[in-house]
Amino acid sequence: MRRLLFCVLPLAIMLAGCTSSGHDYLETASIKPKTRFKDTDPQDFGPKHPQQNAIHGIDISKWQGDIDWATVRNSGVGFAFIKATEGKDRVDPRFDEYWREARAAGIPHAPYHFYYFCSSADEQADWFIRNVPKEAMRLPPVLDVEWNAESKTCRYRPDAETVRSEMQRFMNRLEAYYGKRPIIYTSVDFHRENLAGYFQDYHFWVRSVAKHPEVTYSDRRWAFWQYTSTGVIPGIKGPTDINVFAGSAKNWNNWVATVSKDRNS
Repeated sequence: MRRLLFCVLPLAIMLAGCTSSGHDYLETASIKPKTRFKDTDPQDFGPKHPQQNAIHGIDISKWQGDIDWATVRNSGVGFAFIKATEGKDRVDPRFDEYWREARAAGIPHAPYHFYYFCSSADEQADWFIRNVPKEAMRLPPVLDVEWNAESKTCRYRPDAETVRSEMQRFMNRLEAYYGKRPIIYTSVDFHRENLAGYFQDYHFWVRSVAKHPEVTYSDRRWAFWQYTSTGVIPGIKGPTDINVFAGSAKNWNNWVATVSKDRNS
């Protein structure tokens, strides 16, 4: 790839403590959580259960409805990924409200874009930039790439080379504008078919709700793991996606301090 891993992020922050057999940035089995969240459908992930990770966060969209952000913060939520845009013409109607309230509550946050392969990378980058102000982004922006068989507007699945080319163009546009290298969110099947072995210099946020990512993403280092869609978060009504950060609380604080800076400023 063109550049070293996440230019703004010293490797020592994320890779310290990594072993040759580990697939996350830190072995987290010895880390005791500062907070635990209930789950209406908990899974047995074995010895590397996400409850061992120190930093938990949420990802949300309009479906979460009204959110009591102070309660969310006090419950121990450490970050929030907030849906911003979709394709070339859709904005989540709660995005503006959510990022402002997350910021007021002091929760590190980032917007994410759901990618549609029925429109071009430039059209979608233009749409994202038009609707997501720089001040809405403390953490790097997220590109959400996954197949959506339920979509009423776009079920097109291009070949893997086209997928990667479109992703790269979109991410280059966002990085140039916001001064932060995007995070890639993906699912098991999409990763297997399009991304395995590629984008090694990007942080990955992976979905794996039945097994640990080292099983479902065997050769992928990850920074964030979405481990449930049935979590219970104080301050939010209904089920909520919960995620963990791969490293320790100290790693997290160092990383947030680093990526919160605009490299273009």
